[in-house]
Amino acid sequence: LPAVTSPCKILKCNSEFWAATSGSHHLGTEEVPEFCTALRTYAHCTRRTARTCRGDLAYHSAVHGIDDLMEQHNCSKDGPTSQPRLRTLPPGDSQERSDSPEICHYEKSFHKHSAAPNYTHCGLFGDPHLRTFTDTFQTCKVQGAWPLIDNNYLNVQVTNTPVLPGSTATATSKLTIIFKSFQECVDQKVYQAEMDELPAAFVDGSKNGGDKHGANSLKITEKVSGQHIEIQAKYIGTTIVVRQVGRYLTFAVRMPEEVVNAVDDRDSQGLYLCLRGCPLNQQIDFQTIRSAQATEGRARRKGPSLPPSPEAFTYETATAKCREKLPVEDLYFQSCVFDLLTTGDVNFMLAAYYAFEDVKMLHSNKEKLHLYERTRELAPGNMASSGSLPALWVVLLCLSQCWLSFL
Repeated sequence: LPAVTSPCKILKCNSEFWAATSGSHHLGTEEVPEFCTALRTYAHCTRRTARTCRGDLAYHSAVHGIDDLMEQHNCSKDGPTSQPRLRTLPPGDSQERSDSPEICHYEKSFHKHSAAPNYTHCGLFGDPHLRTFTDTFQTCKVQGAWPLIDNNYLNVQVTNTPVLPGSTATATSKLTIIFKSFQECVDQKVYQAEMDELPAAFVDGSKNGGDKHGANSLKITEKVSGQHIEIQAKYIGTTIVVRQVGRYLTFAVRMPEEVVNAVDDRDSQGLYLCLRGCPLNQQIDFQTIRSAQATEGRARRKGPSLPPSPEAFTYETATAKCREKLPVEDLYFQSCVFDLLTTGDVNFMLAAYYAFEDVKMLHSNKEKLHLYERTRELAPGNMASSGSLPALWVVLLCLSQCWLSFL
């Protein structure tokens, strides 16, 4: 069968540039003109393939990288270009080619002199709580199937089901991840996990990206059998962590901003929870949770309409339990308390704990690990109402005096 090739030739441009600059890792002053010539050749190659590379991640990375390098080395866009010199292959190395696995590596597509990519994080856990790519924290209802991620390279969908019959509390019972076929790196792969089934392989039984030369740029690793898997998609710089905690699943991802925003038509993209958050009608106001939790917990324990939970928590016992694993009273801690009161299932404490552990591993900004509830500023009307109490007493005093005079 004839080989299937992509019309976008950016990988060929990349490999030619790397071949031309393979001996220029430490540029001296005398080597800058040669490096600028290679950059202009690189830029010319990307322009030739621009029409067929619309929406291609590697292409846009290359274009931005070329501009940065030209500015750093004061290269003129006008000047001589040359054909790249080809590297001599080591003896016996017949696999060295333009579509070699090294090219299917997102971070290596950034030259060491250009800026490193910016990474973002999204996570979903518990009943369910969502941390978006913009570090917005939400507690949502979202029963049924919902898309978490939907871009040119990756689709992630979760299904949330009620934790208890008749209860509004839901948790993730199914997760589907589709890695789209990407140039000469990986074939399309589908990963699927469900309650009590966390496989360490794709649906087709494989553990990597298939038959293409860059197949190992997509790999599944089992960290704890039946409880914790990690998927490395190096060709898009992405790491995904899936856990089963108790009966339910948690999801966490580290992804470059460029991949997050890689969509051909944002207006027709539809809902995308990790990027846009939950719809307003699916959100629970986290600022009213604590005041409602105690009442809801008492009603759940006394009300005959709901079945009994595995363990009955008061606000005080839930707080004490969550503090065992989450000593900082941030939104992960508050989520833990909320989930224990809502479900009575201590595994939700572990889900919040592991969600925060994944944040520590995946989030690139260590100053944003903890998220806290924002206090609402009192509106002028609210301030006026609190300040009107003395005036009310004056009015009452006047009325009482007038009534005494009347008598």
